[in-house]
Amino acid sequence: MNIEVWSDVVCPWCYVGKRRFEAALARFDHRDDVQVTWRSFELDPAAPARRERDYPHHLAAKYGLSVAEAQAMIDRMTDTAAAEGLTFRFDIAEPGNTFDAHRLIHLARDRGMAEVLVERLLSATFTKGEAIGDRDVLAQLASDAGLDAGEVADVLASDAYASAVRADEHEAAALGIHAVPFFVIDRTYGVSGAQPPDVLLGVLERAWADAASLEPGALGAL
Repeated sequence: MNIEVWSDVVCPWCYVGKRRFEAALARFDHRDDVQVTWRSFELDPAAPARRERDYPHHLAAKYGLSVAEAQAMIDRMTDTAAAEGLTFRFDIAEPGNTFDAHRLIHLARDRGMAEVLVERLLSATFTKGEAIGDRDVLAQLASDAGLDAGEVADVLASDAYASAVRADEHEAAALGIHAVPFFVIDRTYGVSGAQPPDVLLGVLERAWADAASLEPGALGAL
């Protein structure tokens, strides 16, 4: 079973969704037969490397809210994350442009280390308060995740994997994906948002049963 996950490393719901997906996968009887592919999605392709505003003011401007309303949103998100075992620090978060981060995730995919890097980048953004759009910061994060420092430097100094990121984003548009996280299972089922583990597990089990029903042996038994 192949599960593709479109997400962005400055998306708090993507981090919550990752934890819930992991919880569902841990309960899935066929988890050893699951391949997870992390795909690129930029929530704000025009974002600068670093934002000038703090998080409450940024949300207020983006959604037309008062700063108090934006802070209430942040507080609810923090509580939601805590319920999944995550510590969100919006007070020190430094979100920014994620195009380079996605290019490094593609490098990590080629090296079989995408999940490790995705986790490191999400943690850096929402727990550590590291500037996710800064290339020096990204180079250190990728090295910490186990990627070769020389390869990382070469990617960041070039346009390597730029076309791969764009291809993921174009594919997302073709599939009608407008928000993340979004899970696509065997190109048959799509799950939008950070759904509870029970919901995700139910979709996994249904997709597995549907795939099994198409096997020659299973058809012969009907």
